[in-house]
Amino acid sequence: MSSHHFFNRNGGVSRGIFSSLNVGHSVGDDPGSVEENRRRVKERMGGGRLISARQVHGDRVYPVHGDDQQDREVDGFDALVTAEMNTILLIQQADCQAVLLHDTHRQVIAAIHCGWRGSVSNIIARTVNLMHQQYRSSPSAIKAFIGPSLGPCCAEFIHFEKELPEALHGYQVQPAYFDFWKISTQQLVQAGLKREQIDIAQVCTSCSDDYFSYRRACRTANGITGRHCSAIRL
Repeated sequence: MSSHHFFNRNGGVSRGIFSSLNVGHSVGDDPGSVEENRRRVKERMGGGRLISARQVHGDRVYPVHGDDQQDREVDGFDALVTAEMNTILLIQQADCQAVLLHDTHRQVIAAIHCGWRGSVSNIIARTVNLMHQQYRSSPSAIKAFIGPSLGPCCAEFIHFEKELPEALHGYQVQPAYFDFWKISTQQLVQAGLKREQIDIAQVCTSCSDDYFSYRRACRTANGITGRHCSAIRL
């Protein structure tokens, strides 16, 4: 069994532009407030050790083993995988996707931070492949959950011809606007998951004030904003 939750920005103690459940240590918020917010996330998830990543928009996947006994933030990774019980895997977001995976047969979970660079590098396939190689997961047994993130209504990439490979150009919903929910769904299916086992929240973080949004903050606060989170626990 696993539990997962897509947290919004409400229910924390941070103030100002970081109000209120900001879990990001690197955005300029008070460290004590961030720690209290993370404690609240842990409580909501049922307790256990919390493993997060100092995300870099790369494609490295970190396997969490039993020697990681305490809360920890690993540096330079954008996906986390574990088969350890009572372990919370946490992804920090401000428009990027969190893709949460659960192998219901072998009881393995993963949490992926997937922005547009993650889509280009296909970090989803890398994570599913690691689950198969190191934990003997069968992709067909994996359930996937794509959380609130930048929707096709707001995912404008005016330099897409330079930023995105040609294989992704067909996912335009209108000129220079892209459906990254559909891109992730296709990458999950290509990695071996069943389409009927993929759930999409279909909530745009740029449209909703309930979430932190880098896109929205670029219009109002020079891009400075907090990070909400998504978490999964085995």
